[in-house]
Amino acid sequence: MNAVEKKFLDQIKRRGLVEEGERVLLAVSGGSDSMAMLSLFEAVRPVLHIKLAVAHCNFQLRGSESDGDEAFVRETASLLGLECFVEQFDTRQQAKKMKKSLEESARILRYGFFDRVLKERGFSKVSTAHHVSDNAETILFNLFRGASLPALKGIRASNERIIRPMLLLRKDEIGAYLEGKGIASRLDSSNCSDDFDRNFIRNRVIPLIEERFANKLMPSLQRVSEQAGELEEFLELYFENLAEREPGLSLIDGKLEVDALRQLTVFEQKEIFKRALRDMDAPVDAQALQKLVDLLSSRPGKVVLAGRGLQVLWKGKMLCFQRDTISSSGQQGVTEG
Repeated sequence: MNAVEKKFLDQIKRRGLVEEGERVLLAVSGGSDSMAMLSLFEAVRPVLHIKLAVAHCNFQLRGSESDGDEAFVRETASLLGLECFVEQFDTRQQAKKMKKSLEESARILRYGFFDRVLKERGFSKVSTAHHVSDNAETILFNLFRGASLPALKGIRASNERIIRPMLLLRKDEIGAYLEGKGIASRLDSSNCSDDFDRNFIRNRVIPLIEERFANKLMPSLQRVSEQAGELEEFLELYFENLAEREPGLSLIDGKLEVDALRQLTVFEQKEIFKRALRDMDAPVDAQALQKLVDLLSSRPGKVVLAGRGLQVLWKGKMLCFQRDTISSSGQQGVTEG
């Protein structure tokens, strides 16, 4: 077992990502990162006594190139004696139906597929090949979107049944590992295009920053990621305790208590509203949160439209979160009740 494989095994053990005897589904695209992950899991499989299988998504976005990726992954899995699950998606059509970007639609389809395989085939975990650079891209992407501080945690090593054991591996380490092992991989030509936001960050933004601040960006973003993750854990516990002390701050029957909210700081109010909007499957953005905070300074009868047909009405002593069947546009604003 070489140095990278030992580092990989250490991460799995130290973070408790995989237990002995578990069945792990590996998300393999055929690209360099996922092919490295497949090889790394093959190396540690005898130590962990785990069972492996491969899952591949063909998003049909690059014609024959996508089909070539699928064939390559199927052949690789077969050579290793691993079961291979493949799903083909009409991603462009699905994106239109969901009214989301191709990137977001592919992500939803991908994890939906993984979840089905986990449930139907009895796997306990699905592993993806995200690494240090992917985490940096995610943090910068969230930052540019105006995300809150906890959202800057980036990618976590584990999230329920999804694990990411390569998060501490650098891209150069992965490249050297593949070269040293003589492992073939596929090149996704769409990664070279700057049309997608993540590609632009990867291909243009990060190299420019690293050129100016050599060896500074990745460690700095890793620290931000760790600290933001710690902050999120603290906030979750804090607001759980707060809701226990003040039941009016929990969204019960679509209602929050105005007097209890007005006793809080603006930061606390926004955090309560974030959780309420998520519970109601409404978009969480800075504009909506500020309108809800401003609502507390108005008077009963006022309404905030919070997106996806959700309206928040100050009625009596309560803020009432309810679906507005008349307004389906999701436009945000404030009206007189």
